Amino acid sequence: MSEEPLSAFDANHYEQACDQAIAMCDGNLRSTIKALIMANEYLEAELHERQAAASADDAPTPTKRANNEAA
Repeated sequence: MSEEPLSAFDANHYEQACDQAIAMCDGNLRSTIKALIMANEYLEAELHERQAAASADDAPTPTKRANNEAA
């Protein structure tokens, strides 16, 4: 990752996102961190599932092999 400084828009966007996340957890910082960790784990699991599905789609199937061999 690059070490470029955040633009004013990015910094403000992240500040607002932090404030919103904390507010959603009634100001409890521990609950906020826990919710963000859980959301991140969920997204990582979804990413792995989609990567596995994409890899399975790229794998040659018997139909694909038969068509390739006939050509």
